[in-house]
Amino acid sequence: MSVAHRDGAPRSASSDDGAANHAHGAFFGRRKGHRLRSHQADLIEKLLPRLALDIASPAPSDLADFFDPRADDVNLEIGFGCEPYINGMAKILTQIEAHHIGNIRLFAGDAIELLAWLPARSLNRIDLIHPDPWPKRRHWKRRFVQDATVAAMARALKGDGEFRFVSDIADYCAWTLAHLKRSPDFIWMAERASDWRLPWDGYTMTRYGRKAEREGRVAAYLRFRKIG
Repeated sequence: MSVAHRDGAPRSASSDDGAANHAHGAFFGRRKGHRLRSHQADLIEKLLPRLALDIASPAPSDLADFFDPRADDVNLEIGFGCEPYINGMAKILTQIEAHHIGNIRLFAGDAIELLAWLPARSLNRIDLIHPDPWPKRRHWKRRFVQDATVAAMARALKGDGEFRFVSDIADYCAWTLAHLKRSPDFIWMAERASDWRLPWDGYTMTRYGRKAEREGRVAAYLRFRKIG
């Protein structure tokens, strides 16, 4: 399950302000970038409706019902691209079609709204990979990680489920650590420096991650376990 989070740029001030912005479905940045190719537009029109989640309808009691065959575990990836989300959605649809991927569902909207819609304790893992860091202080409230979103993720994750976060922006890593460590619902899983300096087993390096490495920026790989 993947979400093209409508996050678009940075936020400011306290986490309470950030929670209010998220709760009201604030949109930051562009919804659409360059013109879609004709085949991409066709995928948006025809393939996306078959894979898209409709959060206007009641959530199922079991997310495994969305998949055939039924899924053993359901993971959520928030923000699978750094482009405006319509263009990012077109690109992932192209990959889904090319590789005949069937065990995926998409949501082209606000991940906060999706988290609120999901059944409690329904996800095995949530991944937030290289999110927009919103580096200016006045934009910090636009960051995805806020007290309210941490609580929303805790509600959606199963016991012992994981939240995984990757960023090459030291300030956002520190911000995320601070928010997760003060949450009563999560523990940081690192036991040694290599646990956060190196990717976890099975991690797929993103295009942005490779670019960061070429430019000498070092990413942190943070894993948090849901308690209970």
